[in-house]
Amino acid sequence: MQTPDHTKMSVPTDLTLTQRLRRIAPYFGNQRLAWVLAILATLVGAGTEPLIPALLKPLLDNGFTDGTLSLWMVPVAIIGVFLIRGIAQFVGQYALSQIANDGMLRLREVLFQRVQSADMSLFARQSSSALSNTVVYEVQTGATQLVNAFLSISRDGFTLIALLGYLLYLNWQLTLAVAFVVPGVAWIMKTLSKRLYRITKNSQEATDSLAYVVEENVLAHRMVRLHGAQTAQFNRFFDLSRRLRGMAIKSTIASAAMTPLTQLLAAFALSAVICIALWQGRTGGAGSQDVTVGSFVAFISAMLMLIAPLRRMANVANPITRGVAALERGLGLLDQSQPESGGTLRPAPVTGHFELQNVGVSFGPDKAPALDGVNLTVQPGEIVALVGPSGAGKTTLVNLLPRFLQPTQGQILLDGQPIQDWDLAYLRSQFAMVSQDVVMFNDSVAANVALGAEVDEARVWASLEAANLGDHVRAMPEGIHTNVGHNAVQLSGGQRQRLAIARALYKNAPILILDEATSALDTESERLVQQALQNLMQGRTTLVIAHRLSTIEHADRVVVMERGRVAEQGTHAELLAAGGLYARLQALSGHTGHTSGN
Repeated sequence: MQTPDHTKMSVPTDLTLTQRLRRIAPYFGNQRLAWVLAILATLVGAGTEPLIPALLKPLLDNGFTDGTLSLWMVPVAIIGVFLIRGIAQFVGQYALSQIANDGMLRLREVLFQRVQSADMSLFARQSSSALSNTVVYEVQTGATQLVNAFLSISRDGFTLIALLGYLLYLNWQLTLAVAFVVPGVAWIMKTLSKRLYRITKNSQEATDSLAYVVEENVLAHRMVRLHGAQTAQFNRFFDLSRRLRGMAIKSTIASAAMTPLTQLLAAFALSAVICIALWQGRTGGAGSQDVTVGSFVAFISAMLMLIAPLRRMANVANPITRGVAALERGLGLLDQSQPESGGTLRPAPVTGHFELQNVGVSFGPDKAPALDGVNLTVQPGEIVALVGPSGAGKTTLVNLLPRFLQPTQGQILLDGQPIQDWDLAYLRSQFAMVSQDVVMFNDSVAANVALGAEVDEARVWASLEAANLGDHVRAMPEGIHTNVGHNAVQLSGGQRQRLAIARALYKNAPILILDEATSALDTESERLVQQALQNLMQGRTTLVIAHRLSTIEHADRVVVMERGRVAEQGTHAELLAAGGLYARLQALSGHTGHTSGN
């Protein structure tokens, strides 16, 4: 089994960092007050940095040399500086945290809405693990790393400016020796950040593939153990894990190289400053008249304080790169997944008259069509059973009606109007569906039955009773308010199927689609549910993908499909008398109650 293609969520790789940041900015730019507070707090905090070495100059020159410095001024100045710095750091960090979380919330909401409204082709291209990873983890990681990186780069950038300004004030000649560090650091950051970006994008794809393998093995744990496939699956996991490990090491190498290279440049600058200062002091060169013990110590202290912000600014390329790459996954999802489109028609009432005119569906040029020139008319209130061998196109046909699939040829009319002209939400509100693949949410019985509608407890109980599930739900600890767990794991297969039928009963839509709705029921439960479904189907258009004879016998018409075409149609008795494909399927089933396999 191959891993889905994850490259569809990629974004152009030829964009500059500035262009990438502009794409992200709209989600994080609405908190103007928070941004103002963050900038002001950062400026104030950075402005206190030079005050530390500035206090050393009068302390050494006046405190130790001539003793003219008042003792009370020392603790007041030190405590005052650190108090102002602490308040500024708190306000700045709080403001940026609010910006990050608000931006993350906004982007997550947009992404989740897009997933809910995206064209169905998105789910064929992307695995559920890749989509959930993008919406939940990538956005959180990206927002957190990016905003924290901006906090660091703004604080350290302003600190560097303040310290350099103080250094220029003390001795501009010595400060020139420090200046060459800045372009060197900029070059290191630019070079290594490009490599980090490439590694991060590859790591994201490898992480998606690894998560997909885990997802497959969790969903198919019974089959894996039954077939003894643990070793083969572990080898898949092992190969991807080693690939991810290799990229993590490459990322660490690129990131870790920044610090020693930056420190090496700072060491050259420090050595040059000390040599120049000593030369000025010995030879009486320019600026030597201003060099005192206090000023020299203050200069060296301020210069040494440059190393920490320089190192952090060098390291900030890694979180910025990772943050931008992570958030771009979300933007890539928005770019590559277009929302479903629909019309504006909302006719009422809906009778349920369907017409399929030369409808075809193809999933690729090299594949046989799933449907090929199907012409079919379904009258309002008619119960039509679709039968045929596996792969005949029955499920494809019923998925076209609520527009879960789009035909590649022909058109479909509902009540005389093309379904693409209908308001999409209104169109789907006219359908209730029970599939053989039952999906339940980790919520209460009532919430699963009323899915998407307001819970009316009386209607919930009525639907459960009609689906022959009332007695079982009454025995649950909290009745209809009992949580059913992940995909209703607390229920048996037959009970889950009946819960899905209760959901369709609750919706009470004019059009029903039943995809082998009674397949998981025992004979007695099936009899009771069939009776409830018969009452429900009165006056409603119903399409039933049926394998059981008991379902087919109640249909007004049986449509037999083969290789994407309508092979024959008529009543159960007429088709048996005709001796065609339907009769052969009945003969193969031995009249045991099934027409064919799934």
